[in-house]
Amino acid sequence: MRIGILGRGDMAQALGEQWERAGHQVVAASRSRGDVRAAAEHGTDAVLLAVPYPAVVDAVAGLADALARRVLIDCTNPVGPDFGLRTAGGPAAAERIAAAAPTARVVKAFNLCHESVWRLTPPVFAGRPLAVPLCGDDEDALAVVRRLVRDLGCAPLHAGGLDRAGLLEATAALLIRLWVGEGADAQAIAPPMEFAGG
Repeated sequence: MRIGILGRGDMAQALGEQWERAGHQVVAASRSRGDVRAAAEHGTDAVLLAVPYPAVVDAVAGLADALARRVLIDCTNPVGPDFGLRTAGGPAAAERIAAAAPTARVVKAFNLCHESVWRLTPPVFAGRPLAVPLCGDDEDALAVVRRLVRDLGCAPLHAGGLDRAGLLEATAALLIRLWVGEGADAQAIAPPMEFAGG
């Protein structure tokens, strides 16, 4: 698979390196170098959007034509310095991205973990592969992203349509606050599956 990556930060590097290791061809781009369009151009099966949230809508809007019908993977988090959502009251970041590139097929994924987790080969904890929730409306696009999740050694989880992406973004804000702001073990907030249903 040929994967374009918009951005050259830690998330872009971590996921790009793992997908290259899995045999995919990765083309990364930087806004500052002016080569963003090349990563989104013809021949890409999917494009990872890994630029800081404040710049994401403008970046996508400027590439809307190049992103037409592309699978656009949104791993951004609209989390402010106070751990609050910059998109409080909606729409979600993923929905804003979809509106900026209306013919792209947007899937929200990979936003719940720090880049260091994506550098693990594979991210398996106590024998259990990391689960990656996905939100999207296009089944073919979801199938592409599921494959990319599995290629990392992770398990994809269907979390609903793109209208549910705000829940993933809010979950990220909560987890970041607990991990970074409080130094808490955020994983401890969820009981084991056998106790989850009452």
